[in-house]
Amino acid sequence: MPGESRLAGFLSVLQLSDSGFPSGRYTLSHGLEAFAQTGLFETPTLAATLAALLGDCIRFGVAPADGVALACAHRAVALDGTVDVELVVAADRRLSAVKLAREAREASTRSGRALLAAAPAVAGVSMGGYRQLIDDGNAPGNHAVVLGLLDALLDVPRLEAVTAELYAFSAGWVAAAMRLGLADHLAAQSVLRRVRPVLVAAAERAVAGDVAQIASCTPLPDVMSMRHEHAELRLFAS
Repeated sequence: MPGESRLAGFLSVLQLSDSGFPSGRYTLSHGLEAFAQTGLFETPTLAATLAALLGDCIRFGVAPADGVALACAHRAVALDGTVDVELVVAADRRLSAVKLAREAREASTRSGRALLAAAPAVAGVSMGGYRQLIDDGNAPGNHAVVLGLLDALLDVPRLEAVTAELYAFSAGWVAAAMRLGLADHLAAQSVLRRVRPVLVAAAERAVAGDVAQIASCTPLPDVMSMRHEHAELRLFAS
């Protein structure tokens, strides 16, 4: 029944977006650790500052880059399950091109490979064909692109798929803030509430994007990610 199919897609979104999903994304701070090390944050306005920074990361970075790439990969899967491989590879390559920081590129492809490896066990879906393209060096295998393919194969609607990815990024980001001592649990939930309108608007824009629109413009977070590569002490992989 249609209602049951939609509910199954919703459950798939919850599973794939869960922080316990074995893709290794809990090891990422997305440059936030370098921000914390600079001492730029002021304690009296910390929650507002974190919300503003996360909102900018979503609006100008994650949504137009990973969000649009995910939408493209999702769109490449036809109703009969056939895949427009050329479209997927184009989105995958462009996504790597707009990730300026080495750590961000490597984290994206590392978690993408982990998602491919986990797909048969957790979703009952084999993606060996795309895994072969990655192994042969024909595609980088970014997490958002692999997730877009997997969401489509699991009949997750495109808008929900993009929204879930943006939320998963946001939840992981505030979790990193807690581990770094920048926020407690209540402050983290407050940040997520504050960025909700930004996330919704960004998802609605990203879902209609094509490969040529995959872009990112987050200079300061990119610089912080590059600084993180050379930090002597690091809690996170990015």
